[in-house]
Amino acid sequence: MAAQPGAAPQAGAAARVPLRTVPSGESDSALDRAWSRLRQLAADYAVLAVLDLRRSAFQLAWLVGGGIVIAVLVVSAWMAGVTALIAYLLAREISWPLALLAAGALNLVGAGLAAWRLKAVISDVPFAATLRQLKAESPPREPS
Repeated sequence: MAAQPGAAPQAGAAARVPLRTVPSGESDSALDRAWSRLRQLAADYAVLAVLDLRRSAFQLAWLVGGGIVIAVLVVSAWMAGVTALIAYLLAREISWPLALLAAGALNLVGAGLAAWRLKAVISDVPFAATLRQLKAESPPREPS
């Protein structure tokens, strides 16, 4: 870094060189002030975007973590329910193979219900509204 005339170099700290010096009696022009305000506005928006992105990342992490905990608890409850069904059937003196068959059928019914529910979610095309906007199409009409 070039040294400023008349300024002694500081030990341990870099001397800051101004990009443009304005004589003390001269004020900035309106264009310079507008440019400075525009740069500050862009910097403020960039800081806002970074802070919002960081907050969103924390929210996503909490949602994913919470979803994993909820999924583990739901699976544990489902397994306890199936085990209770098997124990109930065995207490009624039903054979082991028939009790396991009933538990398997219960699992298949649960999987079928989940698949039926997810069918509606999968039928929607991802980013459909964005694609319509890019193609300048009107949204589809809802069935009445």
